[in-house]
Amino acid sequence: MRLDDFDPDINVGDQGDRSGGFGGGGGGGLLFGLLPLIGSRFGCGGIVVVLILLAVFGGLGNIGSMIGGGGSGTQVTRSAPQSGEGSATQICSSDPAKRAACNAFSSAENTWEAIFAKSGQQFKAPGLQFFSRNGRSGCGAAQSAMGPFYCPTDDTIYLDTSFFDELANRFGAKGDFAQYYVIAHEFGHHIQNLLGTSEQVQRVQRSAGEAEGNAASVRLELQADCYAGVWAAQNRDRLDPGDIEEGMTAASAIGDDTLTKGRVSPDNFTHGTSAQRMEWLRRGLQTGDPAQCDTFRSTL
Repeated sequence: MRLDDFDPDINVGDQGDRSGGFGGGGGGGLLFGLLPLIGSRFGCGGIVVVLILLAVFGGLGNIGSMIGGGGSGTQVTRSAPQSGEGSATQICSSDPAKRAACNAFSSAENTWEAIFAKSGQQFKAPGLQFFSRNGRSGCGAAQSAMGPFYCPTDDTIYLDTSFFDELANRFGAKGDFAQYYVIAHEFGHHIQNLLGTSEQVQRVQRSAGEAEGNAASVRLELQADCYAGVWAAQNRDRLDPGDIEEGMTAASAIGDDTLTKGRVSPDNFTHGTSAQRMEWLRRGLQTGDPAQCDTFRSTL
């Protein structure tokens, strides 16, 4: 995929490796206390069972308003500056993986800003925070084993770029579009949060049983996949041959049924099956319309 270089004004930080003595919000040991606030672990590794991703951001409703007509213009704001030394240009140019992430992040920001502008809704850009092995977030600890995730407390996507190597080598999802899909998926969780639907999912998960809460998490993740497809569709003229196949390979590789190899029952799934993830990514790609991503009113 032929993306433009990142906008030097994007909100990016780099924590490096903060092993020992970390924990979000100024206190130690907050990972599990704040875990329900983490919007997504992208979907790999054994820790998915521990996180369960309690997926508190979601997409119930408010979808129609995003594509409805009217509005008096969109005010764009940015989240607070990120920790970590260096400008966006310095950080994003420090290695190819970070540049790839920054390019995708910048493209997603421009794309969703334009979508929101069409309906006159206020858009707030998130932040992108790199870390290596161990870091901290507004939702607590950030660790490589968690995979990429979005934290609504500080409106920030967290990424250890070593995940890109794992995606290619462990899961067989190679290519630049597979990496861009990761960023676009996490950006989708930010969109869900901006639409105010995350609170609705929180209420469902607080009041429902485990199976129903997991089902809400699955719908959340599939919607984020669909939003990733919407982003790609809005930039269709930049796609290269093979990009869509790379995305489908990545979506298939991180399905719950593929990751667990049948050891976990569907009631415990938190992200959706490989077939479901491919289906919703494809729907976003085919329609380019966020209104078609309402997983909460669709039969999965």
